[in-house]
Amino acid sequence: MSDMTRTPQAIPDRFGENVFSLLTMRNYLSEKAYTSLRDTIVSGTPLDPQIADEVADAMKTWALEKGATHFTHWFQPLTGATAEKHESFLTPDAEGGALMQFSGQELIQGEPDASSFPSGGLRATFEARGYTAWDPTSPAFVKECKDGAVLCIPTVFCGWNGEALDKKTPLLRSMEALSLQVCRLGRLFGLEVEGKRAYVTLGPEQEYFLVDRRFVAKRLDLLQTGRTLFGRAPAKHQQLEDHYFGAIRTRVMDFMTELDQELWRLGIPAKTRHNEVCPAQFELAPTFENLNLAVDHNMLTMEVLQRIAEKHGLVCLLHEKPFAGVNGSGKHNNWSIRGPDGKNWLSPGDNPAENAKFLTLLVALLRAVDLHADILRASVASAGNDHRLGANEAPPAIVSIYLGEQLTDILAQIETGCTGRLRKGGFIELGVSSLPRLPRHATDRNRTSPFAFTGNKFEFRAVGSRQSCAGPNVVMNTITAESLDMICTRLEKAVAEGRAFHEALQETLRELIAAHKRIIYNGDNYTAEWRAEAERRGLPNLRTTPESLEALTTPKAKRLFARYGVLSETELQSRYEVYREQYERQVGIEARCALQMARTMIAPAALAWQAELAQSVTSLETTGANATAARSTLAEVSGAFNAFYAAIQALEQGLQGEGAAKIGLLANLRTAADALEGLVPASRWPLPSYAEMLFMD
Repeated sequence: MSDMTRTPQAIPDRFGENVFSLLTMRNYLSEKAYTSLRDTIVSGTPLDPQIADEVADAMKTWALEKGATHFTHWFQPLTGATAEKHESFLTPDAEGGALMQFSGQELIQGEPDASSFPSGGLRATFEARGYTAWDPTSPAFVKECKDGAVLCIPTVFCGWNGEALDKKTPLLRSMEALSLQVCRLGRLFGLEVEGKRAYVTLGPEQEYFLVDRRFVAKRLDLLQTGRTLFGRAPAKHQQLEDHYFGAIRTRVMDFMTELDQELWRLGIPAKTRHNEVCPAQFELAPTFENLNLAVDHNMLTMEVLQRIAEKHGLVCLLHEKPFAGVNGSGKHNNWSIRGPDGKNWLSPGDNPAENAKFLTLLVALLRAVDLHADILRASVASAGNDHRLGANEAPPAIVSIYLGEQLTDILAQIETGCTGRLRKGGFIELGVSSLPRLPRHATDRNRTSPFAFTGNKFEFRAVGSRQSCAGPNVVMNTITAESLDMICTRLEKAVAEGRAFHEALQETLRELIAAHKRIIYNGDNYTAEWRAEAERRGLPNLRTTPESLEALTTPKAKRLFARYGVLSETELQSRYEVYREQYERQVGIEARCALQMARTMIAPAALAWQAELAQSVTSLETTGANATAARSTLAEVSGAFNAFYAAIQALEQGLQGEGAAKIGLLANLRTAADALEGLVPASRWPLPSYAEMLFMD
């Protein structure tokens, strides 16, 4: 057999080889234990504690074969990153030797120090007890290092009193809440839903930058904050749009090849890879998966991105805006619902019944986003994302929905009861017992919209590149569940009163479209005209993280999350406290880092050049030469340095102020420093330039 015929089979054979998947565990578990665990994973039945020891032993045996010596409960605290504490399988025996053991109790529950993670007041230093608990719906996996490996067990993380201290617990709760309401709607449509579940699918696209490690080592701002606090725009960056989808450089291709292979071994279905718009910017996207698994896989993807980059002499930057004046990086959150019938309910169907489900879900989302746009905006609020939203390719802070002209026309016809021809051909029928037959992919794509329908899913484009997808999807699941709850309650009441189901459905959809169509906008979201129009419509425009996070403290938000068991009032308040504190601390770190660089790196270089210019002027005048140009250059540099020094002093005086105020002072300091960069010789400038970092070999 030739290499050419062997190669295509090599990758599928290795896909998921480091994952304790259903396929793998069948070889290690008894039929009874396997069937029980499969039912828990696939159908959501409660975990049988009697199989825990057998599953733990099977996991250990498999992990040891992979070279693992330790295990860890892998969880997602409110830091926005992942956490792990490694424990060895080693257990001393009574004869001076040791055994490799792993019990069901160790599998099911761990006990990290809860007071050392951000909790927003849920835990205090003297209240340290916290628990991690196995999430069997996300498979365990093995992470390898040079001389060993560790078994990673995805878990939730909660305090001693049961309050959620992580991002996974509310995500799982919101998935349950949404599944309940989707199945309830399915029952109204005559579907058999007993013992079945609905679930969200997610395909999170991930954007990132790659920069040569040599340059990053010389940039204190990148090392400490993940973004460049200073940097003059080069003459050429992304204006020619020649990087997007361009030929991938050999060095980057080598990185991407190893990245994909590592992701595939971890069961992460990486599908696409390409150059993004800005030089040194790239994107990867996986195929769709169950939401919980997709979130776990995205967190793992960010870790693998950074680890593989190091092996290639690169640094992977996941900050939302590592370079000013060019595209930032986002995480396009492609969200859809698969109903209890196994079908995608956001895909227009081939018959009136399927279209009725589609349109009902579509209108439910209109209502959800319109009523809770402020909470949706708060779910993507961060210091980094504030620099990105509304700039270049990123959507603005105003949340609106893009449907495309055809779907918008259909909703208008449902609202008015007037039938007509679709814009792209074909008739729709609006009868008592039927809803329109809809063509697939009836919409264009709108890259400026924060929440866009793209054929069979909604793409929430406002998520930041280094953010966990958990938070935004908790909000999307919960607000959709609430709208479906309202619709189902109304329809159930109408049917109980003897009304025809489809007649009641169309009346409900008509009223909801009329009430919430203001959230639909199919135009350019970047324009000043849209901002004025959004204000006229009464849509919130929450530009900064501090004002966005206030949405989490409202009575509306407290009622919403508590009603569906997603977050209690204290848990929701804790998120507000944590995210607000993270914002202030991040901005504070950036301010102090900028001052250190300004004082110890930029100012000495600028002063030295100013002194050299002054000496040149003196020298020229002493010899009788014309020193006009030299004197003018000296004056320009002196003026720029004085402005720079004044900006340093202003930031130092504002260090104790609010984060939003520091952001403005930081921007002023940057402007002054970047002006100096254009005047000081490149050989004297202490920082690698944008041109060097963006256009690597």
